[in-house]
Amino acid sequence: MSAKETPAGAAAMKDGGFTLKTGEGSASMGMECPHQNGLLYMVPGDHSWVCEDDLRPAHVLAGFFNEIAALDDARIREIMNRWGLYYRPRPLTDADHEPGAGEA
Repeated sequence: MSAKETPAGAAAMKDGGFTLKTGEGSASMGMECPHQNGLLYMVPGDHSWVCEDDLRPAHVLAGFFNEIAALDDARIREIMNRWGLYYRPRPLTDADHEPGAGEA
Protein backbone atom coordinates (compact mmCIF):
# COMPACT_ATOMS: atom_id res chain seq x y z
CA MET A 1 0.00 0.00 0.00
CA SER A 2 1.33 3.43 -0.80
CA ALA A 3 1.32 6.45 1.47
CA LYS A 4 -1.50 8.89 0.88
CA GLU A 5 -1.44 12.48 2.01
CA THR A 6 -3.34 12.78 5.28
CA PRO A 7 -6.34 15.03 4.53
CA ALA A 8 -5.88 18.69 5.43
CA GLY A 9 -9.04 18.61 7.55
CA ALA A 10 -7.91 15.53 9.50
CA ALA A 11 -7.84 15.67 13.27
CA ALA A 12 -4.54 17.14 14.42
CA MET A 13 -2.79 17.11 17.77
CA LYS A 14 0.15 19.44 18.35
CA ASP A 15 2.58 19.20 21.23
CA GLY A 16 6.33 19.34 21.78
CA GLY A 17 7.15 19.94 18.12
CA PHE A 18 4.96 17.04 16.95
CA THR A 19 1.82 17.36 14.84
CA LEU A 20 -0.14 14.12 14.57
CA LYS A 21 -2.86 13.94 11.94
CA THR A 22 -5.07 10.89 11.60
CA GLY A 23 -7.43 10.21 8.75
CA GLU A 24 -9.14 7.36 7.02
CA GLY A 25 -6.46 4.83 6.10
CA SER A 26 -3.44 6.98 6.90
CA ALA A 27 -1.77 9.15 9.50
CA SER A 28 1.12 11.57 9.42
CA MET A 29 3.36 12.94 12.13
CA GLY A 30 5.22 16.16 11.56
CA MET A 31 8.33 16.66 13.65
CA GLU A 32 9.72 20.17 13.70
CA CYS A 33 12.12 22.28 15.71
CA PRO A 34 14.51 25.06 14.68
CA HIS A 35 17.16 22.41 13.81
CA GLN A 36 15.21 19.53 12.23
CA ASN A 37 12.03 19.10 10.19
CA GLY A 38 10.50 15.86 8.95
CA LEU A 39 7.24 14.08 8.16
CA LEU A 40 6.49 10.45 8.94
CA TYR A 41 3.61 8.59 7.24
CA MET A 42 1.84 5.59 8.75
CA VAL A 43 -0.45 3.48 6.56
CA PRO A 44 -1.89 -0.04 6.82
CA GLY A 45 0.88 -2.58 6.28
CA ASP A 46 1.44 -6.30 6.78
CA HIS A 47 1.65 -5.81 10.55
CA SER A 48 -0.37 -2.65 11.12
CA TRP A 49 -3.73 -3.36 9.47
CA VAL A 50 -5.13 -4.79 12.73
CA CYS A 51 -5.50 -1.36 14.36
CA GLU A 52 -8.19 1.23 13.80
CA ASP A 53 -7.15 4.43 12.02
CA ASP A 54 -7.02 6.53 15.20
CA LEU A 55 -4.70 4.06 17.01
CA ARG A 56 -2.55 3.03 14.03
CA PRO A 57 0.24 5.57 14.77
CA ALA A 58 0.86 4.08 18.21
CA HIS A 59 0.64 0.51 16.87
CA VAL A 60 3.03 1.23 13.99
CA LEU A 61 5.66 3.03 16.06
CA ALA A 62 5.59 0.59 19.00
CA GLY A 63 5.76 -2.39 16.65
CA PHE A 64 8.56 -0.82 14.61
CA PHE A 65 10.65 -0.07 17.70
CA ASN A 66 9.97 -3.56 19.09
CA GLU A 67 11.45 -5.04 15.92
CA ILE A 68 14.35 -2.58 15.81
CA ALA A 69 15.24 -3.38 19.43
CA ALA A 70 15.04 -7.12 18.76
CA LEU A 71 17.69 -6.80 16.02
CA ASP A 72 20.28 -6.13 18.74
CA ASP A 73 22.45 -4.34 16.19
CA ALA A 74 25.36 -2.24 17.49
CA ARG A 75 24.92 0.28 14.64
CA ILE A 76 21.31 0.90 15.63
CA ARG A 77 22.25 1.22 19.32
CA GLU A 78 24.95 3.76 18.40
CA ILE A 79 22.52 5.88 16.38
CA MET A 80 19.89 5.76 19.10
CA ASN A 81 22.47 6.65 21.76
CA ARG A 82 23.79 9.51 19.64
CA TRP A 83 20.26 10.99 19.45
CA GLY A 84 19.33 10.18 23.06
CA LEU A 85 16.56 7.80 21.97
CA TYR A 86 15.71 4.74 24.02
CA TYR A 87 12.82 2.30 23.69
CA ARG A 88 11.41 -0.09 26.25
CA PRO A 89 8.43 -2.32 25.42
CA ARG A 90 5.75 -2.55 28.08
CA PRO A 91 3.22 -5.31 28.72
CA LEU A 92 -0.27 -4.81 27.39
CA THR A 93 -2.98 -4.06 29.92
CA ASP A 94 -6.03 -6.31 29.93
CA ALA A 95 -8.19 -3.45 28.63
CA ASP A 96 -5.78 -2.94 25.71
CA HIS A 97 -5.44 -6.58 24.76
CA GLU A 98 -8.08 -8.40 22.83
CA PRO A 99 -7.49 -11.91 21.46
CA GLY A 100 -5.04 -11.51 18.59
CA ALA A 101 -4.35 -7.81 19.26
CA GLY A 102 -0.75 -6.64 19.33
CA GLU A 103 0.50 -9.91 17.89
CA ALA A 104 0.97 -8.59 14.38
